[in-house]
Amino acid sequence: QVQLVESGGGLVQAGGSLRLPCAASGRSTFRMYYMGWFRQAPGKEREFVAAISRWSGGDTYYADSVKGRFVISRDNAKNTVYLQMNSRKPEDTAVYYCAARLESSVWYARFRFPEIYDYWGQGTQVTVSS
Repeated sequence: QVQLVESGGGLVQAGGSLRLPCAASGRSTFRMYYMGWFRQAPGKEREFVAAISRWSGGDTYYADSVKGRFVISRDNAKNTVYLQMNSRKPEDTAVYYCAARLESSVWYARFRFPEIYDYWGQGTQVTVSS
């Protein structure tokens, strides 16, 4: 089992950069987990943002809306996954959640789907002003 805590959100201006950390704790080994970032804007469903494979994180995936602007990474020594948000836009405004999955069987086929993740953080609000 793993507990996830996101941080780093707040009110920011469009453009520029912001990094969201998600710290993991618990009895399981962090590097064994596949990790994802999702976001949910008011009145909308939760949507996929980015995902990273377990171990060294050699495989990364992005939603088309953030590709080229956001970067997901992990530091297993710190039990933390990051979402680097560059060139922020007002439409990036949302609550950002990180999620973890231990079992590998369907992750590569379904990493975009929130229902496959077993553990979730409480979320951190990011508001981008124009």
